[in-house]
Amino acid sequence: MYYNVVNGEIYKSDEQNFWNCNSGICIFKLSEWNEDHKLREKTGIWHKTDQIHFCKMETHMNYMFGTFRIPSKIKGGRDIIFALYITPKRIIILDDDGETQEAVKKLVAGPLRKNYTLWRFLYDFLLLFINEDLIFLEKLERNIAVIEEDVLDCRAEKFSYRMLHLKRLITRFYHYYIQLKVVGDELSADENNYFHDRDIKMFDMFSDKMERLADETQLLREYAMQVQDVYQAEIEIRQNDVMKVLTIVTTIFLPLTLIAGWYGMNFEYIPELRYKYSYPVVIFISVLIVFASLWYFKKKRFW
Repeated sequence: MYYNVVNGEIYKSDEQNFWNCNSGICIFKLSEWNEDHKLREKTGIWHKTDQIHFCKMETHMNYMFGTFRIPSKIKGGRDIIFALYITPKRIIILDDDGETQEAVKKLVAGPLRKNYTLWRFLYDFLLLFINEDLIFLEKLERNIAVIEEDVLDCRAEKFSYRMLHLKRLITRFYHYYIQLKVVGDELSADENNYFHDRDIKMFDMFSDKMERLADETQLLREYAMQVQDVYQAEIEIRQNDVMKVLTIVTTIFLPLTLIAGWYGMNFEYIPELRYKYSYPVVIFISVLIVFASLWYFKKKRFW
């Protein structure tokens, strides 16, 4: 797909007009770019694109090169992967999945600012992939809040699994925003003097947006850790309750065990053994000890 930026507007173009234009955008497949040396010869770029694992931007002698891996916001979804080559006259997008084609179509079909430029397109194109990220982060915060409510209501089934998934997702997006901030910093540095001052301000704004998103994600990480601490505290409280019950039971039955052991001795001359009411007396004393212990523990608010 080919587009030309002429007189502040973006127009869909053909291959010939694209190469003759001084300001254009094109989308190729990664495999096509790596295999077709004539295509690279037209742009004056001999660099091939390797596997894309993260977001970065590099400044070379006569071009800038960036790779982008946009994490999926859906569990089990596929990441959006593409690469960019930036020259003084062109933006070349490399994408095998067709996701960037839809993004460019969306930008071209939407309302554009007056005096639209190639570098404004680059800014809008990058922003398009983070437009709904604040809503996504709010959704993550609500999910953490739901887990926290479950913990407080003693309904934290599969807590570790649920929290681990959220923490991994938050950490991944935190690194993603930091990487995009570095991309914005590299663009605003403009070592090849491609951009005007207003364009550099745009990329500074992009870096600021990424920094704010990274800060928001960091707050979510801290919130998740706090909820995990609450869960651990609830476990300790329940363990303490169990230990309290065991301690009370042990304290109550300790004197009863003493009585049983005392009168279980095989001595011949124990006066109580021949006493008519020994058995009822021992039962009465045992019951009295139990109720006295329960009354004492209740009075001291041990439970």
